[in-house]
Amino acid sequence: MIPRYSRPEMVSVWEPANRFRIWFEIESHACDAQAKLGIIPQKAADSVRTYGNKPYTPERIARIDAIEQTTKHDVIAFTTELAEHIGEDARFVHQGMTSSDVLDTCLAVQLTQASDILLKDIDALLDALKARAMEHRLTVCMGRSHGIHAEPVTMGLKFAGFHAEFQRARARLLQARENIATCAISGAVGTFANIDPFVEEYVAEKLGLKPEPLSTQVIPRDRHAEYFATLGVIASSIERIATEIRHLQRTELREAEEFFSEGQKGSSAMPHKRNPILTENLTGLARLVRGYAIPAMENVALWHERDISHSSVERMIAPDATITLDFALARLTSVVRNLVIYPEAIERNLNQMGGLIFSQRILLALTQAGVSREDAYTLVQRNAMKVWQGKSDLLSILKQDKDITTHIPETDLTKLFDLGYHTRHVDTIFRRVFGEKIV
Repeated sequence: MIPRYSRPEMVSVWEPANRFRIWFEIESHACDAQAKLGIIPQKAADSVRTYGNKPYTPERIARIDAIEQTTKHDVIAFTTELAEHIGEDARFVHQGMTSSDVLDTCLAVQLTQASDILLKDIDALLDALKARAMEHRLTVCMGRSHGIHAEPVTMGLKFAGFHAEFQRARARLLQARENIATCAISGAVGTFANIDPFVEEYVAEKLGLKPEPLSTQVIPRDRHAEYFATLGVIASSIERIATEIRHLQRTELREAEEFFSEGQKGSSAMPHKRNPILTENLTGLARLVRGYAIPAMENVALWHERDISHSSVERMIAPDATITLDFALARLTSVVRNLVIYPEAIERNLNQMGGLIFSQRILLALTQAGVSREDAYTLVQRNAMKVWQGKSDLLSILKQDKDITTHIPETDLTKLFDLGYHTRHVDTIFRRVFGEKIV
């Protein structure tokens, strides 16, 4: 991923130094386990840890890369360079193992590391969404369906809904993290013919993983498909919030707006422009993360016990998907925290349609007064259409309709035009979302 959309902590997960460090830990722990079984001398396992446990500096990484130019095999290049530090006891490294044991186990560690960063990102976003939800719990605004005025909601309910969605996102990511965190040290085609299952169990425990119940020569890729699909769903939730903000920022609405800092420029041609560039950017990044889920799913069907058609895919999508999502979550958190809300515009839009937003309450009042639903709908709609044509506001028109006032007195009609009616259960919804008493 390009530096523009990268953050250092997540980038470091995918840097060669971290990858080679994990490879070393896998090999070293495997040697310790082999020594406990009496398969290799304890002295050899100690030598691996003592002489191989050095930082993966740029010089060491360059040496591994140089060896790979000849071997055309990254794991062999790694073990060859490692042997240069360990000496004679290096012959015991990688005993009974295959390259996938190292690569797949390492990828599991990296994806769990990435997950932990993403979980922190989601927690920060949840905090921001909750703060804005509480701030605007009773800020009544226009609810829309099909982009058209429907009935009142509150701005706080919008944020609370997003909060509930990211609670689900967090639960999904935890589940995906658990399912991806498996270790395979089972040797060629996964039969443990040349390595004891204890080695896998030992390495798994040391790395905070679980032994894969049955690996072939690779960890089954349905686990990875689930993981990247989960990232795709999270990205879609990011886009949902971004799209809502983009709509609310339109000039015709301007109920909310991305923070526009002093000195910021919106257009190279039009000095007046204040564009929703951050949420537009998030919409684009979400498309990328979703896109990575498709090749991950296509990786599930490998030939027989393994092939490497998945390898090139994962080398690209694993860092790109996690780095992109990390950046997107952090950017969205900043947008939510700094989002500017315009109460005057919200009120203006609420009143824009002359009370049409109360049409359902009039409909229900008529049915409760004994009018059939079909007739009540017709009565309210014929008056509502006059408001659409700009003839007057709904309450005034209804008061002039004897078919309405016969069933609902004018004083009762006025009482039906009450915004508080639409917010009376807001606290109940908030308790469901946040699980606490709302003050």
